[in-house]
Amino acid sequence: MTRSPKHPLNSRLRAFARTDDGAALVEFALVLPMMLLVFAVIVEGSRMMIAYQSAIGGVRDATRYLSRVVPGNICTAGGSVTGFAPKLASIVGQSTTGSAVFAPSVTVTSVTPSLACVGVAGAYRVSPAPVATVSAVVEIAFPFRGLFTLFGAGPSATLTTTVTDRAKVFGT
Repeated sequence: MTRSPKHPLNSRLRAFARTDDGAALVEFALVLPMMLLVFAVIVEGSRMMIAYQSAIGGVRDATRYLSRVVPGNICTAGGSVTGFAPKLASIVGQSTTGSAVFAPSVTVTSVTPSLACVGVAGAYRVSPAPVATVSAVVEIAFPFRGLFTLFGAGPSATLTTTVTDRAKVFGT
């Protein structure tokens, strides 16, 4: 004769507690948010570094251009480099074919040329020596910002940085 259990509900709960059929799914559900966060940080960090390196290269090229087109005697003869700002902005933000260098989420908000006449003896062969400086303000927007705010990051959706380069003016 078979004996029926006193409490059939308790035996079902014990049997359910002993099985581990859904354990992998529960573990995956616990780890998935962290995996998504790591993935987003890797992607956004890579995009930011590519944009920053592109901005550095563009500002460097613009500074080289400015140091070649400005007359070498600009410190003694007088003059300004502010008229070169539109051309320098196109050098920073465009490739030689005219296409955009940056992704749509990266914008160059301003490009500012300046000139300093350095009169330190021995620093350059001439005194005062003209030194051209180009500064660009770059804004990088993050597409995964929603994921970062989900994990408690601040509401800042963009990173703004200034890239500056300077070179001695050799003139035309």
